Formats: sequence, C-alpha cells, structure tokens
Amino acid sequence: MTLEVFRGLMIPFLGTALGAGCVFFMKGNMNRLVQKALTGFAAGVMVAASIWSLLIPAMDQAESMGRLAFIPAAAGFWMGILFLLLLDHIVPHLHMNCDQAEGPCTQLKKTTMLVLAVTLHNIPEGMAVGVVYAGWMAGEAELSLMGALALSLGIAIQNFPEGAIISMPLRSEGVGKGRAFLYGALSGIVEPIGAFLTIMAASLVVPALPYLLSFAAGAMMYVVVEELIPEMSEGEHSNIGPMLFALGFTVMMALDVALG
Repeated sequence: MTLEVFRGLMIPFLGTALGAGCVFFMKGNMNRLVQKALTGFAAGVMVAASIWSLLIPAMDQAESMGRLAFIPAAAGFWMGILFLLLLDHIVPHLHMNCDQAEGPCTQLKKTTMLVLAVTLHNIPEGMAVGVVYAGWMAGEAELSLMGALALSLGIAIQNFPEGAIISMPLRSEGVGKGRAFLYGALSGIVEPIGAFLTIMAASLVVPALPYLLSFAAGAMMYVVVEELIPEMSEGEHSNIGPMLFALGFTVMMALDVALG
C-alpha cells in the first residue's frame, strides 16, 4: 500500500477526529444553527459523491453491457439501501428521542446508542473509499487517484459534525474532555479499517466493482434521506439546510470533476 493510499484512507477518520475535537473549544452543545448548516453541507457532499464518485463510475465499469449498464448500478444501489434499512432495525435512528425509545431513557444512554449508530453507519462509507482505491490500484481506467481523494475529502467533511454531536453531549453529561474526544474520534475508526480490509480483498472486490460502488452509493443516500435531511430541515431557520446542501453538492461536484 502506497503512502498516498494510506493518507486517503485516513482522511475520513481525520474529519471525525476534528469534529470530536470541538469538545476542547466549545462550551455546551453545538449551536443549533451551526449544526443545521453543517448537516446540510454534509448531505450535499454525500449526494454529489454518491453520483459522481460512485454511481457514474459503476455504470462506466459495466459499459460492456450497453444499454443495460445501469443494471449492476441499480442492483448494488438497492443492496446498499436495504443494508442500511436493516441496520436501522438493529440500532436506533440518529434522531431517536426518549418518546420513541422503549424502557428507561437517559441522555447518556441515548448518546451511547448514538455512538453505536454512527459507528455502524460509518462502515459503508469506509467500504466506499476502499472500493474506489482498490479499483484505482487495480488499474481501472474509470477510477483515478484524485477522484478517490475527492471522495475521501467529501466523507471527511460529512464526518466533522458527526464527531461533534457525539463528543459534546458526552461532555455535557460530565464525561471528561479527553474521554469525550476519544469516544467521538473512535466512532470513525471503523472507516479506515473497513477501507483497508476492502483493499486487502481486492481480488474479490475488483470483479464486483460496479455492484460495490453502487452499494456504497445506496448506503450513503439512505443516510442522507433518513438522517441528514430531517435533521437539517426541522424547527426554525429551515432554509439554512437546503442552502448549505446546495453549496456542499456544488463543492463536491467541482472537486470530483476537477480532481477526477
């Protein structure tokens, strides 16, 4: 594994760690307006990454099928959607509240469930980065090192608010800053691990590349629609989310096209 690939795999984790690091500089929870803006921006980034970094390359990989080149992309996309649907039945939604939860509910318990939910949702994102880098390392013409880097950067941007919304509630419940940061950062460690394991299984990954790329796209789109869009749209100042969504989409689109 080259140094460039290693750096690319670690970038999304760095985004989570930087977000978790907010616990050292901010008192109380993140400002609601800032959280809406970051969530909207992250949602736009993920949608653009799903299209330009994952779905379009998936169909390019299957171009030998002619007009049916969409089939692997559609099948993989739905597998990603259904996989995240299964996860949401196993772990609580990120926006679950005490009224929805069964049994005694405390803020600390909810935060613990949130850590689990975010960690599991990060697995497909790590796979997405690993799949793209595995394809590039295998010499697939449709995938470039700069395109893989753009995807890593996009996911890192999306991970920043996730790290913050884990570490800061923990701090407000009396957990020390160091431990709150550690728990927030570690929620993202599954991404480089998942990416590394995906690359190690490159002999299996490359033949199924169209399906795996679109699987990652489906998983990411599910997170956007199920978790991020409701989060950015509720309550006051609901127009902030869509505006930052458009900005995030534009930035990621530009990164992928310019660097890819």
